[in-house]
Amino acid sequence: MEDSPSPTARAIRALDVLRLHPGISAEALAERLGVTERAARRYVATLRDAGITIEGARGPSGGYRLGRGTTLAPVGFTEEEALGLVLQVLGGRPEAGRDDDLIGGALQKVVRALPDAVGRQAALLRERAAATPDERADQQPDPLLTNELIGAIAARRGVVIEYRSERGAELELDVDPWSVVARHGRWYLLCWAHHVDAIRTYRADRIRSVRRTTRRFDPPDDLDPVAALGENLGAGWRYPTRVVFSAPIEEVRPWIRPPMGRLESHEAGCVLVGTTSSPGMYAREWLSVVPFPFRVEGGEELRAAVVEVARQFTAAVDDPDEPT
Repeated sequence: MEDSPSPTARAIRALDVLRLHPGISAEALAERLGVTERAARRYVATLRDAGITIEGARGPSGGYRLGRGTTLAPVGFTEEEALGLVLQVLGGRPEAGRDDDLIGGALQKVVRALPDAVGRQAALLRERAAATPDERADQQPDPLLTNELIGAIAARRGVVIEYRSERGAELELDVDPWSVVARHGRWYLLCWAHHVDAIRTYRADRIRSVRRTTRRFDPPDDLDPVAALGENLGAGWRYPTRVVFSAPIEEVRPWIRPPMGRLESHEAGCVLVGTTSSPGMYAREWLSVVPFPFRVEGGEELRAAVVEVARQFTAAVDDPDEPT
């Protein structure tokens, strides 16, 4: 007669079942182990006593599932590697933020394998990528630095970042990191910047170093990182901008880059309100490619830049032999 499995062997078998069937009920676990429901609960308690995190929920939809970090060591990922994988997958395949996506299901397992504090932040990255499905693969941030940022966000600790601006200036910024959010293929740090006492957004791929400080902070209770990012990407620069488009907002929106400002409905079609540090670049590289009639209603600097771009385009088609 074959010996019955020992309690230890059944506990190990229970761990395998929990890993393969997250959310399994005590009744189903007992059936798979060939024991009573009471015995199945006892094996779960044994695993918990051994330091394995097992989450449980009551009710018809409840069940057992392994906590974050339980499978990290067997998989062989470091925290930085796992987080880097999350960033790379979401950057090139934003639909992986959904549970019904094949890659998304695999990514969810990696997210669950991360330690709790970092895992919660990685889960938020995944949710926000699903909320912004127009992202495309682009420049990706350094996973090690992003891991530092996410650790500071989880611990609610301020950081000093070394940042390289679009013009190449090297800056040292003291900020409270609120969130890391994806938008149009890029990752941004949404934060409170102490040097201006205002909300700011910074490209995560331009961050060169992260140093945690001892200062603690609490983000706003009603913070919506995705909405706040959209509102602040085009805010806080030197020159104000206000552009009215004679077209429906749904048609104009795909042509508007986040740093251009906030697009709103308007009686004439829609209006774009924002700020810029470079009116010339705003006019040449951004406004000139929007295929709809528009009128610059605000920002003398932007109006002058548009006039100059129009002059250059007109000069490009003038007949030099035509009398003036």
